[in-house]
Amino acid sequence: MTTVSAQISRDEVPMIGAELFIEPGQTPDEMNTWFQRMKEGGMTITRIRMFETYMHKPDGTWDFSLFDQAFMVAEKFNIKVYANLFPATSFSDLGGFKFPRDEEHLTSISEYIKNLVPHFKEFSSLYGWVPINEPGIDGIPEGIFTQNKFKEWRDNQPANVYNSKGFEHFNFEDDRFLLDYNTWFLKWLIDEIRKYDQKSPIHVNTHAIFNNITVYDFPEWSKFLTSLGGSAHASWHFGYFKRNQYGAAMSANGEIIRSGAGKIPWLMTELQGGNNTYSGGNPMCPTKEEISQWLWTIIGTESKGAIFWCLNPKSSGIEAGEWALLNFQNEPSDRMEAVSKVTEIVNKNTSLFAKARIPGSGISVLYSREALWVEKKLQTGSNGPYEGRNAGGVMKSALSYFEALGEMGIQSDLKEFSEYDFSKSDFTGASIILAHQIAIHSRYWQNLYGFVDKGGKLIVDELTSYFDENALCVIKWKSEYE
Repeated sequence: MTTVSAQISRDEVPMIGAELFIEPGQTPDEMNTWFQRMKEGGMTITRIRMFETYMHKPDGTWDFSLFDQAFMVAEKFNIKVYANLFPATSFSDLGGFKFPRDEEHLTSISEYIKNLVPHFKEFSSLYGWVPINEPGIDGIPEGIFTQNKFKEWRDNQPANVYNSKGFEHFNFEDDRFLLDYNTWFLKWLIDEIRKYDQKSPIHVNTHAIFNNITVYDFPEWSKFLTSLGGSAHASWHFGYFKRNQYGAAMSANGEIIRSGAGKIPWLMTELQGGNNTYSGGNPMCPTKEEISQWLWTIIGTESKGAIFWCLNPKSSGIEAGEWALLNFQNEPSDRMEAVSKVTEIVNKNTSLFAKARIPGSGISVLYSREALWVEKKLQTGSNGPYEGRNAGGVMKSALSYFEALGEMGIQSDLKEFSEYDFSKSDFTGASIILAHQIAIHSRYWQNLYGFVDKGGKLIVDELTSYFDENALCVIKWKSEYE
């Protein structure tokens, strides 16, 4: 029997579960059946979106009864709940907003947390909090609130020490601000939660990792998160891959999160459980074989578990009738039966899976946030059939090395430059691969020289280091530039 406890270390038994989607109209019998199915399938954890619109009444009062029922049934079946904050938003908003619109909106979010957290922290089934669903967008949102935050951020930036040798250059201020803005809002939400609950774990799920990676500052996030996670929906997030490559995509997604998590644990917060007939970018339904492959892949990447989106299909709105592990008679699909076979093995070998670690080959494929920024900046709108100069070329190049090494049975890390430890005194046996990382920040140049001087092997391919962090072409005169 798996003991479920707070996921506060990397020495935890992986927990596998499925998200329960709560909406008005559901019956107590349905609720009981869904948790029963999770229990029968060996699942130990769920995640629930805590919709303010289903709790906060027009007269200003709060009615938690719909969600109370779920937490009570979870207690009955010994299933732990990750409560995902979901402040009021439109009915058609699939993933929730990513930033406050104005000060009034920020205040309303604070009030929502003030009412929600003290109430649900009293349930023994509460496992922890997810402060925001899938943070991160690829552009600065409009509105006076963001404009004010941008000004505040700009006023607090340190003096510019960049030496352009007199050349005009971009400064990527928008990109650097968006990176910090995501961190600020995530930390603000966590601080609000901690006013009322100082103990429960706090987790967050990234999404579309191969596209959104530039807005995630994982080393900074790991200072205030208990665990790091992600959404890895093949139909939404694996557009760089063909279906027969989805296993490699899942492995790469997991490696990026594992690296970003650093010393804190990670788990895959959302995995596609069923069909996406109308939603998603690529309509599909995972096979039972794909479900098994994905689960074992992320467990083999030191994940502390996975939560499928979702257990039960929504009845209304966008995604209605989609994504579920259960069929429409609330019976397990062959996909859920595949999950159960994995949970059975994990729950019978808890000591093995709690302590399992990747030994590491010493090979690291590094990607550069600045390279992705420069790549996007230099797009002219018509780049032809050459993928290397289109947006996505930088990440695809790194992923191609990761995939090729994996096909040879060689484990490699997939890291952002800031996540690599350049402080070691000896790099004998270590290798770094830089594949088409067109811009390398000047602060890393000496690190790379030191890496080679201390015995490391550096493999450089394509247009790596063609530009610096501000898109100056330095390939001809880099030694002079330094």
